[in-house]
Amino acid sequence: MKQKILLVDDDPDILEFLSYNIKQEGYEIQTAENGIQALKKLENYKPDLIILDVMMPEMDGVETCQEIRNNSDFDDVIVTFLTARGEDYSQIVGFESGADDYITKPIKPKLLMSKIKSLLRRKDVDFSKAKNSDKKFYIDHERYLIISNGEEIILPKKEFEIITFLSSIPDKVFSREEIYEKIWGDNIIVGDRTIDVHIRKIRQKIGEEVIKTIKGVGYKFQIE
Repeated sequence: MKQKILLVDDDPDILEFLSYNIKQEGYEIQTAENGIQALKKLENYKPDLIILDVMMPEMDGVETCQEIRNNSDFDDVIVTFLTARGEDYSQIVGFESGADDYITKPIKPKLLMSKIKSLLRRKDVDFSKAKNSDKKFYIDHERYLIISNGEEIILPKKEFEIITFLSSIPDKVFSREEIYEKIWGDNIIVGDRTIDVHIRKIRQKIGEEVIKTIKGVGYKFQIE
């Protein structure tokens, strides 16, 4: 079965350019010209990946991404922003809204396809080996949520995968490079503060004590 991609951009030339190059690689494509159209498309079309322009009329990419992430039906959909704005601030805003990656214009077809393939490879990563038997903390892979002290906590996909990866070997210190490569793929270019933003969001939801920072090295999962 072909993997499905939804392209969202208010520039018809960009939609045509992206559609042509992505179809050449064998993916199924649908397009939308703004966030409102994209959300309507999602009612009947569940893509594996959404490539979402940031600067759009009616509903911009950040607002659209927030709406997508607020709908649990799309928890496993990968979202990457497409924008001419390359400032670090824009990247952080994107990751705060739940985006998985960030692609800047102008777009080079080979780099674009490399990123798309890396993002979609993540859907095949088996995180099921990460388990924690401590009754205070449990990862429910079937329902895609965390149970901490009896409370069910739903995390966005990227946050869920980070905590799952870290907990796969409790007390092991994972370097930032290891986390980037495992969660984002070795061909994905993301902002320097990407992990910091995601770790902070995880800690806000499940507690400061679960993920420990090892200065100058990385992070480890630990239950006291």
